[in-house]
Amino acid sequence: MRFSIRPVESTFYDLFAEAAAHLVDGAALLAEMLDVSADRASIGEKMREAEHQADETTHAIIKRVNSTFVTPFDREDIYRLASNLDDVMDFMEETVDLIGLYEVGELPAEVATQVEVLQRATALTADAMPRLRTMKNLEEYWIEINRLENQGDRSYRRIVAKLFGGSYKSLEVLKLKDIVDSLEHAIDALESVANTVEQIAVKES
Repeated sequence: MRFSIRPVESTFYDLFAEAAAHLVDGAALLAEMLDVSADRASIGEKMREAEHQADETTHAIIKRVNSTFVTPFDREDIYRLASNLDDVMDFMEETVDLIGLYEVGELPAEVATQVEVLQRATALTADAMPRLRTMKNLEEYWIEINRLENQGDRSYRRIVAKLFGGSYKSLEVLKLKDIVDSLEHAIDALESVANTVEQIAVKES
């Protein structure tokens, strides 16, 4: 039987769960942004607020680390996990912002696949965060996130190939490439979250 000399500090677990919940909200707003008939200005404003709330949660985690003598797991891992979660939201907000700034119309159909991957991955991440308390039943989470990231990579390559296939004007290619790059970065950041969780679980096992 494994014993731990670390005290139970539930605040960190609650804050990580809160940070992941922000990602689910952000992914939902991003999905709304794909609808060309949607009020994209309003969605953009909601996304900026969601990103601000996510920043507040990240700051709360960092503040808690700096004021807590003994943390539930290594400080550097707490910093890394908080930063990874924040990166996901930053890239999603960037994607929404670019769609609005570039005033793009209908996005390539394949972009919806990227967003679906993102929604699925954020939901899995939100489901996994509370299990950091026990470090149990997490392996399926990071395996599935890795699978989704690979799916996202394949979709990304297909989108880029379509953009450079000659059916889009040069300026459109540049705009759409920025957008799909931001989406790809968000999915990669979610894999970084899963990798960090795996590293923490291995250390604590």
